[in-house]
Amino acid sequence: MRTACFVDGYNLFYGLLAGTPYKWLDLPSLLAHIIRVEYPDSTLHDVSFFTTGVMPTLATRGRLSKEAQDTYLRALKTRGVDVFYGRHQLEPRNAPRFVDKDTPASRADQIGIWKLEEKETDVHIAISMYRLAARQMALPPEQRIEQIVLVSADTDMTPALRAIREDFPDLHLGVILPHREGAKRTVPGSLKLHTNWMRHVVTNLELAEHQFPPRIPTRKKPIDKPDYW
Repeated sequence: MRTACFVDGYNLFYGLLAGTPYKWLDLPSLLAHIIRVEYPDSTLHDVSFFTTGVMPTLATRGRLSKEAQDTYLRALKTRGVDVFYGRHQLEPRNAPRFVDKDTPASRADQIGIWKLEEKETDVHIAISMYRLAARQMALPPEQRIEQIVLVSADTDMTPALRAIREDFPDLHLGVILPHREGAKRTVPGSLKLHTNWMRHVVTNLELAEHQFPPRIPTRKKPIDKPDYW
């Protein structure tokens, strides 16, 4: 099955890679492996990666975090990954003050905070999946994408999967949850309702076996793995 994967970069990083030695992930290699495990006749045709640029002023390592992200995205592009950018929105807000776990939140006791939100990514993924599904009808059968795989645990994607399942019932749908081995995460049942299969966990061995080499040669400047990764 010719397969197109749509990856929520934020979900992938914080659900699977943050705090691990596996950030230099060869994503197309990993995805090709997983879809073959689930369906042996699957072949990876396209990978679309949706993300938002790091804000150095709010990142743990400041400018280094931004440079590391840019380096990784450059590495993905050398492997044919299409990268799409959303944006961050930072606004002042009031939120209930945290006292302790035994004290409930109260609207009468609020403090000012900066609220950071990732904007446009979810909608962009949903529209892109649906548009791809719709375009297949105009192609000869041998050129059609036969399977769409979403890499995300975000239940905001449920309406998109449901619409694709209803409008294009012959299209195979899969979900890879970016949940690493040993992490206790709730399985988003609403996503599973509208898919043919769901991968619940990516193992540490799979992450270790699908890493980029420390240096990726290009026609211009080589791409080196960030030192602190």
